[in-house]
Amino acid sequence: MIKTTKIKTPLGEMVAGATKEGICFLEFADRENIGEIYEELAKVFNTSVRPGIRLNLFRLKKELKEYFSGKRKTFTVRLITPGTEFQQTVWKQLQGIPYGETISYQKQAEILSNTGATRAVAQANASNRIALVIPCHRVIGADGALVGYGGGLKRKKWLLDHEKKYSGKAVELDLFQT
Repeated sequence: MIKTTKIKTPLGEMVAGATKEGICFLEFADRENIGEIYEELAKVFNTSVRPGIRLNLFRLKKELKEYFSGKRKTFTVRLITPGTEFQQTVWKQLQGIPYGETISYQKQAEILSNTGATRAVAQANASNRIALVIPCHRVIGADGALVGYGGGLKRKKWLLDHEKKYSGKAVELDLFQT
């Protein structure tokens, strides 16, 4: 069974889900398609989704609190991320983007040695079920524009500014970094 809990953050309420093995879901609670996401999770894991608590959810809450206070740069909570081999590769690469930095979807495709896969990379990023912890918010358009964040572009900008502030780098967000 996937157990879910709500987590208050400076950007609004989030919902997290976990199996016994780890976190499988973290998203902003106001997403329009949250019900569809629950249905997809139930199907992917062949189980039900219900409110409750798991040890991994306690750890996630603690790590998110540290992240939002500027004390945590990386997450250690265990993740369960079923997906295609390509999605798995993209999500793993996302976790390698340093705190406080951004790359473009195009650069992400280049790093994956697949320069023609920019749209596929963007789609894999959009399929990421674990916001913040798998930091798809750190990926921007090739022209430096803030694009493609399920939590909304205002939240994406806030997250990038927050990370710049606590990264020890310049506070001003350099949107043209690739």
